[in-house]
Amino acid sequence: MSATAQSLNDPWIKAGSLRSLKRKGRIVRRIDGKQIALFDTAHGVLACNNRCPHEGYPLREGSLDDRCVLTCNWHNWKFDLTTGGNLYGGDRLRVYPVELRGDEVWLNLADPPVEARQQEIMANLRQAFDDNDYQRMARELGRLCLLGVNPVEALVHAIGWSYNRLEFGWTHAYGGAADWLTLYHEHAGDEESQLICLLEAIAHIADEVLREKTYPYSDRISDYDEDQFVEAIEREDECEAVAQLRGAFAGGLNFQQIERGLTRAALQHYNDFGHSLIYVTKARRLIEHLGEGVAEPLLLSLARSMVYATREDNIPKFRGYRDALNAWRTRSNGVNPHMDMWRGLGIDKALELTVDCSASAHDSLYAAMLGVNAANMLAFSLRQQHKVRVPVSDNVGWLDFTHGITFASAVREQCTRFPQMWPAGLLQLTCFCGRNAAFTEKRADLDGWHVHDADAFFAKTIESLLDHNCDEFIVSVHLLKTVLAAREEVWADLPKEVSDYVLAAVNRFLNSPLKRKQARRTVYQAMKFVARDG
Repeated sequence: MSATAQSLNDPWIKAGSLRSLKRKGRIVRRIDGKQIALFDTAHGVLACNNRCPHEGYPLREGSLDDRCVLTCNWHNWKFDLTTGGNLYGGDRLRVYPVELRGDEVWLNLADPPVEARQQEIMANLRQAFDDNDYQRMARELGRLCLLGVNPVEALVHAIGWSYNRLEFGWTHAYGGAADWLTLYHEHAGDEESQLICLLEAIAHIADEVLREKTYPYSDRISDYDEDQFVEAIEREDECEAVAQLRGAFAGGLNFQQIERGLTRAALQHYNDFGHSLIYVTKARRLIEHLGEGVAEPLLLSLARSMVYATREDNIPKFRGYRDALNAWRTRSNGVNPHMDMWRGLGIDKALELTVDCSASAHDSLYAAMLGVNAANMLAFSLRQQHKVRVPVSDNVGWLDFTHGITFASAVREQCTRFPQMWPAGLLQLTCFCGRNAAFTEKRADLDGWHVHDADAFFAKTIESLLDHNCDEFIVSVHLLKTVLAAREEVWADLPKEVSDYVLAAVNRFLNSPLKRKQARRTVYQAMKFVARDG
């Protein structure tokens, strides 16, 4: 049936005869591309979209009780047919106003104003977010696109819904969101791929805060002082660190004016195996993509994560880091650094060698550090994943090794911006290579994993990330961040040998088995622990 007979300003359309509807009980009419189901009920004639908002099955085939509860028999979704409310907990059903004009049934198919529809979609997305309903989040994002609204706004809202529900601050979810946004912009014009990027980013955040309560931040404001902010992080004083950031924003400072303090705080220690510094780079990208409006919630959460971050240089095996930092450029062996010089060295010897080479140019030392971390990744012993009778300190796997590349990329970015931070960044990269050396084979199979065409490799790999088949967000986000960090480094005009190792390392990681759940190892370690300490 066509609406051509109706006035352009008249939303009412004739849908059929009341006599026919009463005889059949329910009918479907196709009107202007819509399938509308009409029901003769004890509450009068009611009309709704014939397609169930869950998976599109026909509601005409559903069950309707005397309370006007319409059940889709495919998955038992239930709707109040008088309002469209979902009684199952999912998407609402679109219902339409009905008028009876003699024996004629008329429907009002007018859409609500765009602003009202956008507000409803965002409310529905919030419900899907809180329920961690991946499928429904995808549908709501699709509805935003269909409405002509920029769907990136949904990620802005997701940050607002989550930043104060992360008990210990930033997680890989925010870091991954920055990388998904990078791919989002690279796929301009490809709506499907762009929605995958947004869905993965928002769904990961939703997964992190599922059933989490709110963890409020202090409302106190202090005049921002970079040294005082760094000192507050050092004291693990969240209240003062947050007050400093609130003061920065109240004073009109933007991210670029706070970034040096964040970088200093992130590199004050060998923090959380490099995550703090990685998150500073991701915060910058999120703010660049989403605007300064997200800066305050993101940075409050980032400060909280820095306060709670582990400081590995305080544990015995990394204590040489602080002495090495104090000895920077106090001695020199006069040798140009090369990645092979660090291969197989433990933490202390690796740190000594880096100090010996500290008079060398930063970019030469950086290339060597990136190269040896990539070589370690290429030589990672896959047998390590299957060992059972090992101490907790040896619970090292593929994802730990990938940080050698992602942290290296963050070091290059932040230390290029703030050159005074190069010694800390390079020595912390040394800690990575020294720690990981214990879990490598003697030979790194460069030839077996060699990548001949870097651009084609990254294009194919990124395409596969858009349909990654990973059940765990922690795995998919490591795939994503490792690939994008490696691409950044390969594009950064590195020595060809180092680029070759980075490419081969990522190629091996992507094509090797990844064991995540260690049931037998976990029980072995638990039994050893309780037997010793009761």
